[in-house]
Amino acid sequence: MVACVDIPVYKINYEGTDIAVYCTTVGGPAAGGLLEEMIAKGCRKFVFFGSCGVLNRDIAAKSLIVPTAAYRDEGMSYHYAPPSEYIDVPTAPRFAKILAELELPHVCGKTWTTDAIYRETRANMEKRKADGCLTVEMECASIMAVAQFRGVEAYQFLYAADSLDEVEWDARTLGSLPQSQREQYLRIALEIAVSV
Repeated sequence: MVACVDIPVYKINYEGTDIAVYCTTVGGPAAGGLLEEMIAKGCRKFVFFGSCGVLNRDIAAKSLIVPTAAYRDEGMSYHYAPPSEYIDVPTAPRFAKILAELELPHVCGKTWTTDAIYRETRANMEKRKADGCLTVEMECASIMAVAQFRGVEAYQFLYAADSLDEVEWDARTLGSLPQSQREQYLRIALEIAVSV
């Protein structure tokens, strides 16, 4: 039996620009599949955002992070891009410039995209951290691979939630972010959408 989920797509007008807004799902395959559907509907520019775990405890909860490349520890990207350890995020410099113009503090760096949330072990975290990854999340590599394969622009930012860089995992704000903060991230995404 196959279960289908309808994902609502809302049309809003933000500062004179019509924007389609939808809530993507967790995980690279689902997010990549929805991206394919939106491309098929005619969308050509995308702004994605979501929470991430930090691999450096000095990155404060709620901080903005712009991924510059994603370590491909998931499966979907390999169906869209030739094998490599990382996939670049070519839109990162433009995204970071817009954030700077909006006077929004942020950091730029590599991220670790993984399918296996329960295998974010200390050893794996230390490897990715040593390789320069600032964060861990579940969609970036997949989204970038689909976008590049289909020739569309995808912009991404993350906000720091939990920390893996502790003796024991620290949930920090994961799952407890107030609605007002979520709305701030949405407003940032809308500002980026009208700027690209």
